[in-house]
Amino acid sequence: MANAAPLSLPTCFNQLEPLSDNLRFIAVDVETAGYDIASICQIGLAFVGFDGSIATYSAYIDPRTPFAAGNTRLHGIDATTVKNAPYFEVILPDLRQLLEAYPLVQHSRYDEKAFGAACRLAGLPMLKSVWSDSVAVARQAWPELRGNGGHGLANLKKVLGLCFRHHDAGEDARAAAEVVLKAEVSMGRKIRMLNTSQQLVFDFH
Repeated sequence: MANAAPLSLPTCFNQLEPLSDNLRFIAVDVETAGYDIASICQIGLAFVGFDGSIATYSAYIDPRTPFAAGNTRLHGIDATTVKNAPYFEVILPDLRQLLEAYPLVQHSRYDEKAFGAACRLAGLPMLKSVWSDSVAVARQAWPELRGNGGHGLANLKKVLGLCFRHHDAGEDARAAAEVVLKAEVSMGRKIRMLNTSQQLVFDFH
């Protein structure tokens, strides 16, 4: 798409729609307040354009549950951070249309499971989204890392020279997007994201 419109950052979830003119896929990451995977306290989105541009957005969510000390040590988010933040069931309607319209990328299956658990807890319909795992993409691009640091974001950060703050949802979402784009360059092949009415598969050409 030679003349694709540049991606721009929204100021709130209900302003995400204008991104769609140049949107190939969305990388998603969440942070959770405690050991319950439904306790989403931050959502990060990285919008990847057909031109390779990336726009990152994140928002805090009030999980309405106590924060586990270990989780807060990991991501730095606590009850004070999410004070006055919206509840999951409030922001999901603004997110649903976009997340169901474009292929989603996550690094491991945690984020998909968290969205599913949060939907069940809130009594909301599950997302009808098509998810892809950038860990699987990385394993295909760099099989030599198996048993040699692995394909987690921490190791890929070192190996690929990624620059991001781990355990921030927006930063991790961007990192997952960059893993996919770098994998395509490494393999010399595009990963075609099929439309969301079909099962997403890796189609190399």
